[in-house]
Amino acid sequence: MTLVTESATKIEIKDLDKRFHVRQQEVVALDGLTLDIPTGQFFVIVGPSGCGKTTLLRIIAGLEQPTSGTVTVQADSTDRPINSMIFQGDSVLPWMTVWDNAAYGLHSRGVPAAEVRETVGHFLDKTGLSQFADAYPHQLSGGMRQRVSIARAFANDPEVLLMDEPFSALDEQNKTLLQEELLRVWEENRKTVVYITHSVDEAVTLGDRILVMTARPGRAKAFVDVPFDRPRDVVGLRHAPEYGDMVYEIWGHLRDEVNESQRAARAVQPRRHGLWARLTRNGGSA
Repeated sequence: MTLVTESATKIEIKDLDKRFHVRQQEVVALDGLTLDIPTGQFFVIVGPSGCGKTTLLRIIAGLEQPTSGTVTVQADSTDRPINSMIFQGDSVLPWMTVWDNAAYGLHSRGVPAAEVRETVGHFLDKTGLSQFADAYPHQLSGGMRQRVSIARAFANDPEVLLMDEPFSALDEQNKTLLQEELLRVWEENRKTVVYITHSVDEAVTLGDRILVMTARPGRAKAFVDVPFDRPRDVVGLRHAPEYGDMVYEIWGHLRDEVNESQRAARAVQPRRHGLWARLTRNGGSA
């Protein structure tokens, strides 16, 4: 990953390929992906399971290296981390209080104590966690633990916020509340966000621009601009006729890719079933 300064483009991805070797076979996760994400954009990625969405996010985060191609992230300041990542499952530290979790990145960077108190207090207030500052994660619901993850990520003030299906494990009521919470916190600074979701509804609700990816190998099938004004009323937006039209448009791009992904998955089932039948017949010996 390359860092640059003074650019209207926050993330630039060129000809990105990622290949894995599994059981002596090459698996192409990403193939020739090229895109630009402007500074301050809420960029959402949708695609079928296995299309390389999370792999792409991990490459942007520097957790994976591409096979070929480049990822360039603009760095506005040497004092800030390049990215913070929010995962699908719990990523809070169970032995730390809510306050200490939210302050973790700041403490790691040696931020002065007074600034830590001000910053963490602000984001705990914004995420409705102030009265739970001394609580431990096991004392919180799943939705509240994700609020802690959001507070920690924003408090750390990264150049880019990376989010991998952060609300997928939550019930619909909590998901809606956290979508509202996320947008409210994000509106303060319009931080560049790359957000992965399987939900077309969520993509349209949150995003400025949506990338629809193909079934594996992951390529860019379509880019869709979301025209709705901000700030957004999550529930009210979903009652607008234009909202339904946009969901339908994106699903039109996505439908064939989901079907292709399912066909590919079914193609390996006969081999699995055949092996299982042999193991069963032979008392566990193939």
